[in-house]
Amino acid sequence: MAKDYYKILGVSENASKEEIKRAYKRLAKKYHPDLNKEDHADAEKFKEINEAASVLGDDKKRAQYNRFGSTAEGFGPGAAGFDFSDFGFSDFGFDFEDIFDTFFSRGFGRHSRGPRRGADLRYDMEITLEEAAFGAKEHIIVPRMEKCKECNGSGAKSSSDIVTCDKCNGSGRIQQTRRTPFGIFSTTTSCPKCHGEGKIIKNPCTKCNGTGRVHHDRKIEITIPKGIDNNNELRISGGGEAGVNNGSPGDLYVVIHVKPHEIFEREENDIYCEIPVSFAQAALGSEIEVPTLKGKAKLKIPAGTQTHTIFRMRGKGIPDLHGYGTGSQNIKVIIETPTKLTKKQKELLKEFEKESKKRKGIFNFL
Repeated sequence: MAKDYYKILGVSENASKEEIKRAYKRLAKKYHPDLNKEDHADAEKFKEINEAASVLGDDKKRAQYNRFGSTAEGFGPGAAGFDFSDFGFSDFGFDFEDIFDTFFSRGFGRHSRGPRRGADLRYDMEITLEEAAFGAKEHIIVPRMEKCKECNGSGAKSSSDIVTCDKCNGSGRIQQTRRTPFGIFSTTTSCPKCHGEGKIIKNPCTKCNGTGRVHHDRKIEITIPKGIDNNNELRISGGGEAGVNNGSPGDLYVVIHVKPHEIFEREENDIYCEIPVSFAQAALGSEIEVPTLKGKAKLKIPAGTQTHTIFRMRGKGIPDLHGYGTGSQNIKVIIETPTKLTKKQKELLKEFEKESKKRKGIFNFL
């Protein structure tokens, strides 16, 4: 049966790392073997406490334990890389705070040396439907970090001002060894003097203050391809921030937002609009002028057209972004009912109504 590590440390399952740390320190002092040499159970308890702490103090192991009741590596004194039975505990004058931090961090400091790639940047850009359909070229201003031209990104006044760090001898790492009740711990951390670079700058560049990069608002030309749509991204290689230590620059991602159009609505590569026509135009048929993305065009309305009829104009829509043809423009005709009529119009409509009723009567009779 899996051990209940929360119960062993006397903490809840929602306990923070700080709560686990305090519980560990309290129990470790209570059950330390050198303080309880006559009681074998205390030594076993001490191992159990360390076993529990090694799991609950590690985010990855704790997550596995919470989910499965065990971890992929297995638990026990050896799981953390220590066998407590191999060490003597003759000196109890140590700092549990330091031991805990070393125990859970493993003491491996990460250091960064050499060139590092610059950060990617995002720019949100608004365009018109016409620009989305037919493409365009636009200029944008992007604030970013760029390589310092004064020092060519080195951060130093001259190349001779870059020297090997005398604290870590160019390794970028400092190794420290400490004897503890749990054994001898060797920790490797980034060199505090050169910050893991292995090099230091005696005389930094005055323009970039030794960083190798300066802030600049860069004007960049953006080519908008035909058929682009909302939330599509354009990747500008090298358009991001300059790298650190002459590392490669990041990329610029331009996110497209197409502004609403006053006439058309877009659905994929097709566009839609509504056009009003009169009753006479719909009944008798006519040729009307309609707007398109490229100006005006003629549309034939056949006699007897009903309201909400949709006419399709092929090739008048949006070109496909990948070159697979062009969408259509779809026009829905809306027959308008006049709200004000002249005396003559009313007489003509009444006459029309009489004739309509006569025709209807003939058809009913048949």
